[in-house]
Amino acid sequence: MFSIIKGLYAVTPDEQDTDVLLAKVEAALLGGINILQYRNKQANHKLLTQQAQAILPLCRQYNVPLIINDSVKLCLTLDADGVHIGAKDGNLSEVRTRLGPNKILGASCYNRFDLALTAQQAGADYVAFGACFASNTKPNAPVASLDLFKLAQAQLHIPTVAIGGITLTNVLQAIDAGASAIAVINAIFNSSDVKLSTQQFAQLFDTNF
Repeated sequence: MFSIIKGLYAVTPDEQDTDVLLAKVEAALLGGINILQYRNKQANHKLLTQQAQAILPLCRQYNVPLIINDSVKLCLTLDADGVHIGAKDGNLSEVRTRLGPNKILGASCYNRFDLALTAQQAGADYVAFGACFASNTKPNAPVASLDLFKLAQAQLHIPTVAIGGITLTNVLQAIDAGASAIAVINAIFNSSDVKLSTQQFAQLFDTNF
């Protein structure tokens, strides 16, 4: 299941206009993302449901797994491919039980390797470390050393995702450090050409993974 957690992992922006969001998502899918996480911290439950429902068929069309941020209920209601959970968003073992064995469970571990060890034991399919670089999305996020990915290669048997402030100018640092996947928000979705920016990231993975 978690073998698909690799390469370019796009995370949606806080976009209220569903049509705009869908256009950006499709451009990113065309550009070559491997995974999509639907995340919108500014949306109410109704909009979250509407947007996720609209995105899921696009992901199916391009054979890209859709991960839902935080909401196990929404993931199960839509039969999405998995859920990503923050440290304060639920007990990972309980979430694993609710999801069953066939859905992807990801966990945010910030800059703490102990959380990654706990997440792996609880049944997470991958862990995310970040912010790896200064992030506009979460400007106050703790900085995660890239050494965490080297440590993970030695001590974890699940993939790792780098997130936070990743751009075309610094992404190779995270790849070289050993991250299995690179999560990108602004550098893709705030681009004037979403498809082109996605392709530029995807090409780096083609030559470096």
